[in-house]
Amino acid sequence: MFNNLTDKLQEALRKLRGVASLSESNIAEPMKEVLNALLEADVNREVAEEFVANVSKECLGENVLKSVTPGQMAIKIVNDKLAEFMGEAEAPLAWNSSIRPNVIMMVGLHGGGKTTSSAKLAANIRKRGKRVLLAACDVYRPAAIDQLEILGKEVGVEVYSERGNMDVCEISRNAAKRAVADNYDYLIIDTAGRLQIDTSMVQELVRLKEAVSPAEILLVADAALGQQAVSVAKHFHDALGITGVVLTKLDGDARGGAALSIRKVTGCPIKFVGVGEKVEDLQVFHPDRMASRILGMGDIVSLVEKAAEEIDKEEAEKLQEKLKKNKFDFNDFLSQLRQMTKMGGVEAILKMLPGGGKLAEIPGFDASQFRRMEAIICSMNKKERENPDIIDMSRRRRIAKGSGTTVEQVSQLIKQFGNMRKMMKNVGLFGHAFRGGKLGSMDMGALSAGARMPSFGRGSNYTPPKKKRKKR
Repeated sequence: MFNNLTDKLQEALRKLRGVASLSESNIAEPMKEVLNALLEADVNREVAEEFVANVSKECLGENVLKSVTPGQMAIKIVNDKLAEFMGEAEAPLAWNSSIRPNVIMMVGLHGGGKTTSSAKLAANIRKRGKRVLLAACDVYRPAAIDQLEILGKEVGVEVYSERGNMDVCEISRNAAKRAVADNYDYLIIDTAGRLQIDTSMVQELVRLKEAVSPAEILLVADAALGQQAVSVAKHFHDALGITGVVLTKLDGDARGGAALSIRKVTGCPIKFVGVGEKVEDLQVFHPDRMASRILGMGDIVSLVEKAAEEIDKEEAEKLQEKLKKNKFDFNDFLSQLRQMTKMGGVEAILKMLPGGGKLAEIPGFDASQFRRMEAIICSMNKKERENPDIIDMSRRRRIAKGSGTTVEQVSQLIKQFGNMRKMMKNVGLFGHAFRGGKLGSMDMGALSAGARMPSFGRGSNYTPPKKKRKKR
């Protein structure tokens, strides 16, 4: 996500660090690089030029001139302006407690992830304790109703459909009646997409809007389309008056121009972003947090929130007690590896840490090493997991054979685990996530230590080279 843009912005802003004062002469070159970085990221040219002009103006302002660290102040200005251009603050989903149901129309072009996003949004709403009904109104695409029903079953949400009925207005009105009768809080209507915006498509959506009076009209747009996504958003907004955007496939978008341009061009906020294929990979869009991630400054707040959602509180408290007594064993380590998987894996976690994304680029680092660690631990028996000291050479050979690794790799893991256990007695991993029943300050130092775990990144038969002895 934004990898190339992040690298180029960091390189440009690095030139401003440590300068005694900011002037037109010493900011000219870095700002030119910032502009080029934004354009390469497929940010709308007018938006990019306005952004650079605003940043330059504030960098030469009185507050910066009086600042003790003008270079750092300039970086803060860039961060703040990025957040401002993307919307400053999150835009919450519409909710009126006096209305049942609150109707959400999902619109967009074919292939943007509209049906999948509808189900993900339903799961998100359900997680907040609201009752939600999905309505299958994509009557043109083969198997679209089947797809929504499968997804609905996966997320535990009922899907209303009328197979054979091609009147989407009638289907949506009947779905609304059903939602009223069963006291649903939300009704999400999955509309039909097209390969391109055409008159018939727009007219049908306008009629549907008139039929159900939606509280939200959310455009689902593919982030990888860049400026084209911005153009699509503008067309839909002019025709329907969309209330927000769901930006999908942001995990695979290396440029990010759409995220930086949509709000400024259309005036419509980005409300959600899709960052993966899993149901939980639809996230509320926080402009300030995204700005921080774009600049490589991490997103600790989102990480802690994710930890609070995924980590079992009772299990965390038990682990804390075991850490205090130095009884942390391979069963606990396996549990922590699986907790990290729930949170998106070690790479996703590292990207939320300040500078963490760079750790994943360290030579020899391979996120798949954690899967191999799990394979090794799963090849141990109950006694071996609980007491690693009993794992002699004969046991190591058996474990290596069972896990598809080498004896050297098994030995490496056991050695590193011993060191880690000593460290965790004082540091903790996820045990500090909850203190006194409340979310506390999560110590992520141990997580970044994962980059120092045994490197299995060169295949299961890789044996680390022996260190050469220095001649005396």
